[in-house]
Amino acid sequence: MLPAGSSTLASFSSWHGTNSVSRPLKSHTSTPPPRPICPAQRLHSHPSHARVRRGCAALWRLCILEAVGCRARGCLLLLCRARPEPFLLLSRTIQIGFNPERTLPLRLDKFNLTGKNALITGSSRGIGAGIAVALAEAGANIALHGSSSVPEATQQLIDEMGVRHIALVGDVGVAATCQRLVDETVSGLGSIDILINNAGIIRRAPAAEYSAEDWGAVINVNLTSVFRLTQFAGRHMLAQGSGKIVNIASLLTFQGGINVPAYAAAKGGVGQLTKAFANEWAPMHVNVNAIAPGYFATDNTEALQNNPERARQILDRIPAGRWGDPEDLGGAAVFLCSAASDYVNGHILVVDGGWLNR
Repeated sequence: MLPAGSSTLASFSSWHGTNSVSRPLKSHTSTPPPRPICPAQRLHSHPSHARVRRGCAALWRLCILEAVGCRARGCLLLLCRARPEPFLLLSRTIQIGFNPERTLPLRLDKFNLTGKNALITGSSRGIGAGIAVALAEAGANIALHGSSSVPEATQQLIDEMGVRHIALVGDVGVAATCQRLVDETVSGLGSIDILINNAGIIRRAPAAEYSAEDWGAVINVNLTSVFRLTQFAGRHMLAQGSGKIVNIASLLTFQGGINVPAYAAAKGGVGQLTKAFANEWAPMHVNVNAIAPGYFATDNTEALQNNPERARQILDRIPAGRWGDPEDLGGAAVFLCSAASDYVNGHILVVDGGWLNR
C-alpha cells in the first residue's frame, strides 16, 4: 500500500531507483512540459523483465498471469504480471484510480487450492480422473476413489503434482460406504474441504422394457449416493464453517434423453438436490453447485461413440465441433472449488461445447 499523498508514478520511480518522474514539472510558456515516462515503458526496459520472459516457457506452471490496470495520467494500460520476480511487488503498489488506500487484489490467487483436501468419487478414469488432476494442479490434496479397485492410473498422474493423496475403494450405492469414504478422507488428509460427487453408472434400454433392477441401481448410485455423501461431508464442512461441494449433473438434467429413463431421472434429481442443499447451507459458507458436462469421450458414452449414426448426429449439433475431453472440465471444477466462487450457490454450470444453444 502506498503512503497517503503519494502517486503511482512516484512509487514506480522509487522502485527503479530514480526520482525523475516524481519531481514537480516546471511550467514553460513556450514549450509544453516533457511527458512522464509511462510505468509500462520502465517495466519493459527493466533487466529482470527479459529474464522472466525467457523463463516463462519453462516455468509457466509456476507463474500466475494477471491483467493489471495501471493509470498513468488518465491512460489505462494493461500490464502482464508474472510471479515471481519484481512483478509481485509491482502489482501490489499499482493503484486503482486515485484512492491511495485501495490496492489491486491478486485475482488469480483466489483459484489457489493449496492446503485444501478434496474427495473425488469415481476418479479412476474419465471425468473424475480429469477433475482430480485439475484440483491437484491447483494445489489440493486428493482422496481418489474407485468403486472396486484402487485408481492406480490416476494415482500416477497425481504423484507428479507433488500433493498428498490417498486412494479409497467402495461401492457408493451402499450407505455405509458413503460414510466411510468421508471418514477416511478426514482421517487420511486431516479434513474434507471439497467434495466432488462424480461416481455414476448408466443402463440403457427402451422405457417400456426398463427393468426395476436397472432402475434401482442407477437411482441408488447416481442420486441417493449424492444425497448421502453431501450430507455426511456437509456435516464436517458446517462444523468448520466452510466447504465446497460440486455435483456432476448432465445435459439430461435439462433434457429427457433416449433409452435412459433412470439416468435422466437421477440427473434431474441431482440438479434439484444441488439447489436444495445450497439454499440451506449458503448462509454457513458451504457452497453447493453442479457441473453439467455435455457429450464427453468417456466409457459412459462408449455406446454412443460406437453408433456411427448417433455419433454423427451428436457431433453435428455441437457448435465446438468435437466431443469433450475430461480436461475440458478442469477449469470449471477449480473455479467452483475455490474462493473465486464464494458467491455462487445452487448453480448448474454447463460445459457442453454449446450443445444447449441449439
